Amino acid sequence: MTVPSSESVPSLAGLRGMPEARQRELGYADTLREILQQPATWRATAGSQGAAFRTALDHALGGRPPQVVLTGSGSSVYVGEALAPVLQAELGIPSRAIPAGDLLTHRAGVLPGPEGLLVSIARSGDSPESVGAVDAVLANAPGWRHLVVTCNAHGRLATRYASEARVDVIVLDPCTNDRSLVMTSSFTNMLLAGSALGATRPADGAAALVERVFDVYADALAAIAAGERDTAVYLGSAGAYGAARESALKMLEMSGGDTVTLAESFLGFRHGPMAWLNRGGVLVAFLSGDAGIRAYESDLLRELNAKGLGATRVVVGQDIDPALVGDGGLSIDLPGLYALPPAQQLLVHTVVGQLFAFFRCLQLGHRPDTPSEGVLTRVVGEFTLHEGGAA
Repeated sequence: MTVPSSESVPSLAGLRGMPEARQRELGYADTLREILQQPATWRATAGSQGAAFRTALDHALGGRPPQVVLTGSGSSVYVGEALAPVLQAELGIPSRAIPAGDLLTHRAGVLPGPEGLLVSIARSGDSPESVGAVDAVLANAPGWRHLVVTCNAHGRLATRYASEARVDVIVLDPCTNDRSLVMTSSFTNMLLAGSALGATRPADGAAALVERVFDVYADALAAIAAGERDTAVYLGSAGAYGAARESALKMLEMSGGDTVTLAESFLGFRHGPMAWLNRGGVLVAFLSGDAGIRAYESDLLRELNAKGLGATRVVVGQDIDPALVGDGGLSIDLPGLYALPPAQQLLVHTVVGQLFAFFRCLQLGHRPDTPSEGVLTRVVGEFTLHEGGAA
């Protein structure tokens, strides 16, 4: 595979400064705008949680559900994987993520119990399995309440259940309904909105840190993306594993499959997936803000040093030991990261993954707004929903 030299892709400032017509010609205008708008949209999402927003959340949580299930498809279920550990810790209610497709095909085997709160997360709200899963649970598990978090006021998830008392809907600002095929600001804003089930907090700190990532670290990420590497591994613990899964998907999507990806937990990485590093490539590590968890994560990275497993590393955290990064790696050291609420730390990790994939996409000569044309579409097309299949 031939990768253009690092000089062939401008700096972030250069990309931002190109005329919009040129940005569209190169196929990155929407994706770059949507990545860069995230700090402003987070401030708006956190600040817009007024009466209607809070009423929907309180109604959904009314009577304190015995359990919470977060569902969606693709990136949207990774929002759920990121949120579930955070919500369980803050609410004291068992919380888990289940793909909408599993609810559609294996509802009886995966839906945990006769009642709870099902949170459906969807950028467009028009994916067939997302709507089909809600329909099936409403019809067959009437004890479940529903909360929809979406970026599209006109999608079926937002409009279909207007007369259904068991369903509450939160619609985010229209600018979060990303036009790019890949989800960026929609992902992080739905994560932030969903985190308000636990506690509502301003997002100014997370916004400021991501602005620092743009200003200080973006071009270093671009330089690593320019290397002759065709694999990328992402590691995270608990909610950060959801961020790792999303980051791996962004790289796979935006590189058109030319960069093969893997996401794993730090502790799970020893149990076979560590063999992946024989391929070289890049390892992206999202370090936890919990000192006890971070000790396990640091031990794993030091073990890789001892074994001479030399993938180039991008390590995201605070007060990062240089030994965890290694030669030729990138330490994205962000003072104040661990003072953020747990869900907002995940926003920062996710944006690093987005930027890395964006630069890799350009280096490979692909178009970030429409990667894998003819294979992927912004909204999954209609397909037949079959009867049965709920065992």
